[in-house]
Amino acid sequence: MPLVTSKEMLLKAQGEGYAVCAFNAENMEMVQAIVAAAERLSSPVIIQTTPSTVDYAGLDYFYAMAAVAASAASVPVALHLDHGNSFALACRAIRAGYTSVMFDGSKYPFGENASLTAKVVELAKAVSIPVEGELGCVGGKEDDTEAGGSGYTVPEEAASFVGLTGVDSLAVGIGTAHGFYAGTPVLDVRRLSQIRELVPVPLVLHGATGLAGEAIVECIRRGICKVNFATELRAEFTKAVRKTLEQDSAVVDVKAYGKAARQAVMELAMRKIEITGSAHKSPGI
Repeated sequence: MPLVTSKEMLLKAQGEGYAVCAFNAENMEMVQAIVAAAERLSSPVIIQTTPSTVDYAGLDYFYAMAAVAASAASVPVALHLDHGNSFALACRAIRAGYTSVMFDGSKYPFGENASLTAKVVELAKAVSIPVEGELGCVGGKEDDTEAGGSGYTVPEEAASFVGLTGVDSLAVGIGTAHGFYAGTPVLDVRRLSQIRELVPVPLVLHGATGLAGEAIVECIRRGICKVNFATELRAEFTKAVRKTLEQDSAVVDVKAYGKAARQAVMELAMRKIEITGSAHKSPGI
């Protein structure tokens, strides 16, 4: 089927108490693996690219790969700009065919973040594209997106932010961080419940790489409807390539280690889909 927007996916997840997996893709093999995992488990899925990934290959390349993969799939697939860092990039992504965009203004003061996000929302809503905003800071580093700490989202500010901007979903800070965790993260799930009580739109969890399945399930129980996975997929891909080359140093055919990496990413994506509860949820979207 053609690429769809993320809006109905997330509203359905919100209504039924599960979360949609959003996987960051870096190349064709990862796009194929993500959609194959969703197909095997009859799950809706979101493919994401960050600004640095866009710089690496371009919006048009990733749109084309995602569109081809979605056209052959029987499950809903959305293409999302993750951590969009400018109005201009959001415009370019929508023009290229992306069906969902994020504007991450979390590094700015509340008022500036709200104003910039509202500008992106106004653009996107004119062409029926949903927008994800972020309030509170998800720590760590993902590509060229870096934060020095984990700033927690204030529930009352979250409600005000959604009202001022009109975003369709909101990424919140509850103690998660991008990249791999040095220790076991302590998540403020009580804060998440408070946000859920005040905010009507679907909530998004960034920094899920390395979180225990039980922690993810608890966050979903308290209102998370979209869970992002990025670093973990890159690591699995790279590990499979290294293993293939270590087993046979004479390998020169890129398809040999490309296939191994694709399989590894697909298997990881399937595990995450099972954890988030989106398996067998694709009918009806």
